Amino acid sequence: MLPAGLLPGPDLPNSGPPETFHFPPPLCYRISLRLRPDDFFKRGIKHMGPIRNFMDRNYRHFNAGETVRAAQGYIRHLEQGGKMMITLGGAMSTAELGITLAEMIRQDKVHAITCTGANLEEDVFNLVAHDDYRQVPDWRNLSAKDEEKLLMDGFNRVTDCAFPETVIRDIQGVMEGYWKEASATGKGFFPYEYFYRGFEEGVWKDKNHVPWENSWLYAAWQKKLPIFTPGWEDSTLGNIFSSTLIDGITKPCAIRTGPEQMVALHDWYLATTKKNSIGFFQIGGGIAGDFPICVVPMIRQDLEMDCPLWGYFCQITDATTSYGGYSGAGGNEKITWEKLAVDTPKFEINSDATIVAPLIFAYILGQ
Repeated sequence: MLPAGLLPGPDLPNSGPPETFHFPPPLCYRISLRLRPDDFFKRGIKHMGPIRNFMDRNYRHFNAGETVRAAQGYIRHLEQGGKMMITLGGAMSTAELGITLAEMIRQDKVHAITCTGANLEEDVFNLVAHDDYRQVPDWRNLSAKDEEKLLMDGFNRVTDCAFPETVIRDIQGVMEGYWKEASATGKGFFPYEYFYRGFEEGVWKDKNHVPWENSWLYAAWQKKLPIFTPGWEDSTLGNIFSSTLIDGITKPCAIRTGPEQMVALHDWYLATTKKNSIGFFQIGGGIAGDFPICVVPMIRQDLEMDCPLWGYFCQITDATTSYGGYSGAGGNEKITWEKLAVDTPKFEINSDATIVAPLIFAYILGQ
């Protein structure tokens, strides 16, 4: 008999397709990238969509195979009662990852998010000003003078598109009002909570340029997910808040600090892991991934308390492990820091996250 989760190769006896997957398998067996139709009904998926079908048929090896295995591992983690932390580095919001991520949130397949301040604010920039963006498909051929013209025209370029300065000032007006109020009362909030307040008060009602269902932050507000934004001060709104401190318009107490975010993450992690294992799905590298994954060694080593390690790990990055760069560090290195266990399912996809992440989400959603 073959180990559970493996289908026979062409030269192996047919023992029937089993129901589960185990990684890594013995080298003499092929990992099945196909799921039985019954599995979809067990997962609440009524049919295999064309994206999932295509990936099962074609994504069999190397980064493609790892993409499917990571998606299947994600599904398995949720089926076993697990929760998932998603981390967003890079410019994923401007890449409009919200089209698939928002649906993942709505279907309870994401339970917390850690992102850069830029990803937090740029989801709303896109929501309310998308039609005013300037598309720059030939961005590789821009000269320094071309870039200067974008600046003079009031645009901020992010690779192949540029968003207008006007949307920054519109959002600034809303946030400054909130910050001043918090400064007066002495009660601060995390950056995401100010956006949640904006949604609650209908600040951007009827101002959306893209469908509301394409905003991952709006979906997160609907589900009341916690969002952690380490290093928020290096974002556009973080810069603006700092400038209001210098001008004496606001007070530091209006924004809760980075250490306070780590304490809040500690509280969420311990409360959640009382009943559920938490997985870690990292898109890109940088502080968005570094910050949250460290909560486990902080609890275990610094607080000397017992808590589970992360129960699943996947990273999508184009970074490589070299010169001590943490963004490209593989899952096994994290064992030495007491973040992952030897038997934690680990998946490392060296590719473009703007291509891979939507495919994985579509696969998980059965699209």
